Amino acid sequence: MSRCWLTGASSGIGAALAQCLLEQGHQVALGGRNAERLLPLTERYAGQALLAVGDLDDPAQVARIAAHIEQAWGAVDLVILNAGTCEYLEPGRFDPALVERVLRTNVIALSYCLAAALPLLRRGRQAHLVVVGSSVSWLALPRAGAYGASKAAVRYLVESQRIDLDREGIATTLVSPGFVDTPLTRRNDFPMPQLWTAQRAAAYIARRLPGRPLEINFPGLFIFALRLLGALPVRLRLALGKRLARHEQD
Repeated sequence: MSRCWLTGASSGIGAALAQCLLEQGHQVALGGRNAERLLPLTERYAGQALLAVGDLDDPAQVARIAAHIEQAWGAVDLVILNAGTCEYLEPGRFDPALVERVLRTNVIALSYCLAAALPLLRRGRQAHLVVVGSSVSWLALPRAGAYGASKAAVRYLVESQRIDLDREGIATTLVSPGFVDTPLTRRNDFPMPQLWTAQRAAAYIARRLPGRPLEINFPGLFIFALRLLGALPVRLRLALGKRLARHEQD
């Protein structure tokens, strides 16, 4: 069984994925800011679950988390960087501070985790890096400029790093979910087609991890539609975006 470092394990997909991995017998370092939410799992899976609590926006705290995992296990075989946030830019009120917050959590904090995780993975068995992005990176949507930009950056970062990591024997998987029922998406004020539960999403991811795929995307029909629309000429994508924006404001 694998030794896994999972970030964002206290809610949403991360919490459901933590449960799946622990039930499968893996050792899991549970990352999150809220230790109280993670304690029940560490008590239920004593000796198997490890608390890895800290603020990923702080590189010093990320380094301490990695040192704690190293002290406990010496290395990791699987890293799942799942932590992230979402905020929306409202029309007519562009907010650079919001953009900075989203990019800091979704891209900069991710880079801190990568820097801390890779030395542990290099000493692991059949090392596997998994990063959770988003399907939004395939099609620009109204109000999603900050979130979409951050996830587009995640996609490029992962695909670029994959080239180097493949030479080291480290498999890299990018996960691109559609809409999943989580505390973040429950704040959305627009329709979310093909909404999956966090448990369904986590089970889908967990079933595919042993195959070490390059990508895990779901739901299939939703992803196909987004990629097809994202391949339209720019003017058609603009027209589509304007229609969606009008619909959201009705």
